[in-house]
Amino acid sequence: MCPHKPRCPDAEASDREAARSVRRDDRVGVVELCNGVLLWDDTGELLPSGRITPPRRPTGSAA
Repeated sequence: MCPHKPRCPDAEASDREAARSVRRDDRVGVVELCNGVLLWDDTGELLPSGRITPPRRPTGSAA
């Protein structure tokens, strides 16, 4: 449960990345958000349900 006021967006909401950061691991490049979402530096996500969203930011050059 989110303790923030106003509450952070749910992990399935389209604005889920607006949730507050609760932990960061710079070695791996991941942030845990209040709603349980793991957000990687390349913008990929792992939702609490186990669903993965691919990165939206380009990570390399087109070949």
